[in-house]
Amino acid sequence: MVLVLKPDHDPKQLENLTAWLKSLGLDTHLSVGRYQTILGLVGDTSLVDIDMIKNMDIVETATRISEPYKNANRKFHPDDTIVEVAGNKIGGGHFQIIAGPCSVESEEQICTIAEQVKAAGATLLRGGAFKPRTSPYSFQGLREEGLRLLLKAKERTGLPIVTEIMEASHIPLFKDVDILQVGARNMQNFELLKELGTIDKPILLKRGLANTLQELLMSAEYIMAGGNEKVILCERGIRTFETATRNTLDLGSIPVLHEMTHLPVIVDPSHSTGFSRLVPPMSMAAAAAGADGLIIEVHNDPKHALCDGAQSLTPEQFAEVSSNVQKILPIVGKTM
Repeated sequence: MVLVLKPDHDPKQLENLTAWLKSLGLDTHLSVGRYQTILGLVGDTSLVDIDMIKNMDIVETATRISEPYKNANRKFHPDDTIVEVAGNKIGGGHFQIIAGPCSVESEEQICTIAEQVKAAGATLLRGGAFKPRTSPYSFQGLREEGLRLLLKAKERTGLPIVTEIMEASHIPLFKDVDILQVGARNMQNFELLKELGTIDKPILLKRGLANTLQELLMSAEYIMAGGNEKVILCERGIRTFETATRNTLDLGSIPVLHEMTHLPVIVDPSHSTGFSRLVPPMSMAAAAAGADGLIIEVHNDPKHALCDGAQSLTPEQFAEVSSNVQKILPIVGKTM
């Protein structure tokens, strides 16, 4: 249930209302916007008399909602959430580009790429230290050493770092990481999501290979229910019958998610298409569709990359993509 409060409501009335609702076993979520104050009720509201609520002096309107996700629901939080990372804002009209290699391979590799993508307009650095791979024989990442090298690159360039976490026991290792990424395979690793809800770090949550948008938002709800509201959603393509691309990039999810939720939505054109030649047009299409950012794979020697070289741009190609995307942003009302 969502209550829109009257603009001139008495703070004491709000305190009394909140206390009464909590006595009914309900949690409340207060959202103070520019023009409205929203009180969301989380829990079993079936016993709440909505007509009585509507007649309260403090309440302007009261509406029952059917969606199972509450904290992530735009009805609870009409204003866009802005996630800020080291001065870089994502969401609410702010656009950021995250770039870097699929996996960290060496200090020279990650530091060189970090310098190149920063010069081309990237504002955050991505790089995999722990790599979930389909084959157990593929490169699994440098693990703790990879995290150390990412921090070296951050120290050299000042770029905040984004890297994937695969299990809750690894959280202490990520204390200096700026954004923790939950990959598509772990989107429904609910024990991991619950633990990430207890920390004060932004979480980049990727959509699963075969998951609906509601399922994506329910996964976000696991994190937010734990108290961490710094969630960034990522559309990275879904598995369909089509084989011409690695996955099918669902660009329609961007405006739909913006209707469903207040959380920022970014797009991964690299994993979704699987081919570097498709990354530039899909990057521009994502920006035009209203995405709040991009996460793009860049490698200085894609042919010899230990992971996903076919979908990685060279630094020169990335510079061109970054320049073209930045030309689109003013048209859709976004800034970097």
